[in-house]
Amino acid sequence: MPVYEYECLSCGEIQEKIQRFTDEPLTTCPDCGGRLKKIISNTSFILKGTGWYKTDYASGSRKDAKESDKKAETKTETKPEVAAKT
Repeated sequence: MPVYEYECLSCGEIQEKIQRFTDEPLTTCPDCGGRLKKIISNTSFILKGTGWYKTDYASGSRKDAKESDKKAETKTETKPEVAAKT
């Protein structure tokens, strides 16, 4: 479940609350009873592993190999079919 942050418009306190996506947002400050506003905060979500960074993409030699593979596939696909004799 995600953690949501709320800021009180009266006292300025920031509240954190673990809620389901379907839960109604908080509206009143538990400290002073003022109105709460949901705020956007930094996430702790980090993308790890290969493929997420510019340096993880294929090197020039790998790109060339992929290009030649694609060309070979295209040539075999455009090869005319020979009719079977019956």
